Amino acid sequence: MRSNRAALRAGASMAATLPMIAGALALGIPAAHAADGPARDTLAGTRPAWATAKADKGSTSDSAKVSARVYLAGRDAAGLAAYAKSVSDPGSPAYGKYLSAEQAEARFGATPAQVAAVRSWLTAAGLKVTGTSRHYVAVSGDVAAVEKAFGTQLHNYAKGGKTYRAPSGTASAPASLDGAVLTVTGLDNAPHKAASKEQLPPPDAVFKNSGPFSSYYGSNTASTLPSAYGKKIPYAVQGYTGKQLRAAYGAGGFTGKGVRVAITDAYASPTIAFDAATYAKAHGDASWKTGQLRQVLPADYTRTEECGAAGWYGEETLDVEAVHAVAPAANVTYVGAASCYDDDLLDSLSKVVDNHLADIVSNSWGDIEANQTPDLAAAYDQVFQFGAVEGIGFYFSSGDNGDEVANTGTKQVDTPANSAWVTAVGGTSLAVGKNDKYLWETGWGTDKASLSADGKSWTDFPGAYTSGAGGGTSRTVAQPYYQKGVVPKALATANNAAGNRVVPDIAAIADPNTGFKVGQTQTFADGTQQYSEYRIGGTSLAAPVIAAVQALAQEAHGGKAIGFANPSIYSKYGSRVYHDVTDNPTGSGLAVARVDFANGYDATGGLLTSVRSLGKDSSLSAVKGYDDVTGVGSPTNGYVESYRSRR
Repeated sequence: MRSNRAALRAGASMAATLPMIAGALALGIPAAHAADGPARDTLAGTRPAWATAKADKGSTSDSAKVSARVYLAGRDAAGLAAYAKSVSDPGSPAYGKYLSAEQAEARFGATPAQVAAVRSWLTAAGLKVTGTSRHYVAVSGDVAAVEKAFGTQLHNYAKGGKTYRAPSGTASAPASLDGAVLTVTGLDNAPHKAASKEQLPPPDAVFKNSGPFSSYYGSNTASTLPSAYGKKIPYAVQGYTGKQLRAAYGAGGFTGKGVRVAITDAYASPTIAFDAATYAKAHGDASWKTGQLRQVLPADYTRTEECGAAGWYGEETLDVEAVHAVAPAANVTYVGAASCYDDDLLDSLSKVVDNHLADIVSNSWGDIEANQTPDLAAAYDQVFQFGAVEGIGFYFSSGDNGDEVANTGTKQVDTPANSAWVTAVGGTSLAVGKNDKYLWETGWGTDKASLSADGKSWTDFPGAYTSGAGGGTSRTVAQPYYQKGVVPKALATANNAAGNRVVPDIAAIADPNTGFKVGQTQTFADGTQQYSEYRIGGTSLAAPVIAAVQALAQEAHGGKAIGFANPSIYSKYGSRVYHDVTDNPTGSGLAVARVDFANGYDATGGLLTSVRSLGKDSSLSAVKGYDDVTGVGSPTNGYVESYRSRR
């Protein structure tokens, strides 16, 4: 399962049974009016839709404390977006003419005069500036000062049985700042909690897979278990390794040499160097060279208990080991956030861009679109656009709950994967056969049925939906130009006649029933911490696999950055560089058998036997052509090679 910042819980789909928990902040831009006095510019999306008159519990105390971030629009926001588009489009004369981080900042970043003017405005209102970066000015102060600065009142509102603070009207900034302010975050405090300086906890409790297993797809048939879809089915694989994934996705002789890949998550595993080295040695991956894996970490961590910090260790471990398994010569930089909250994750992404730490960035975390307010979406998009002009591509997992209906009651996509400026990575079930031969893929979606008490049938076969690749049509993001003519009109216009962004763009292995073997130090039942291995999945796996494939492609591209890849990915649609993944690649139903430890780590609590049907992703379907489970498909042997011609 991919990490979910709203759930404040990290992890990956080990057994596809760990739920993601998310709130339901409504998304909307209410009408707003500037306060009386000097002219002001409204900051759209800063009043949450749940801050209604009916829910209003009265004014927030003037003395209550608020911390906020005022994000800077920069010199030329429109020019930044235009250049990001042209430099990423293979059909543009500006394609590949990237700027350095310094050039991008000088051309599009906020000027010293703009920063000074914003600081002056905020301090004149009585706020204290607590930090300044290239992207924002952080402030703190009491409610009275915040209300003065942003031209709106702060009230308390009932939401979900609790009371939160929020603006009663859309925030604004003085028009005299001439558009220097992009947005402000932090005026509402749902669902945030107070932060404090904390230390990282030890590794999470151990998780292990039971057996029997298949060593490759179909190698071990569950002959003593009931049939499914009219035939005996194989046991789930023990977990694919780099050799099998490299063969499946056409790595050839490329290793990612000279390419820099960054990974962002929250926190940092204290055993990552040992775990990565041990795993590589155990599975025949190239050994890590000195300096090949490094970490860029914050001075302090916050909200460790709230965010489930130890759960993020497994996320980092999966991402690092998957990238190295597929692109063993790529340099990997892990950039850890101080917490799982948006501001801290934005800081990590900004570190990559501001210092150009890598050309490819893998991100296995996200939230439901309903929780993404327009103010935060604007802040994320600005970072992604700065990355694009520098030749940096961002890859986000599309989610592990299909259309999200089972999880939230509402059909929706995930974010930031919904951004038009990132590559959203969907998921597949992958069959790699004997001698590492690619057999087929389905769209990842799982139905589960348990073995009956008498062992002669599967109860209520095919069973209940458990998980699947995230996808669908955004309600908030307009259709990007590169999807036009590729994405079917029925999908693009599902929520808006004008067309919206559809997720995902591309896909790779994600199903934990055909998953990847990962090695991590975990806390065992006796309290000891030991290295052990288990099978894992989720689009948390798909994202780093595609990031690693892109590293191979960049090497084939003569080492020149591919940058924001979507225009290039869609320009290759319909060619032989993609497997056109469907839910029924063999013409009959597909399933695997699994035997799991009831307690998650040994047989003392008993065993649980089940059948997992493949290609059953909620209301989403992988069909011929583009679809909202796998996008344009998964890479074939020709994908990496297709970049060689542009040297």
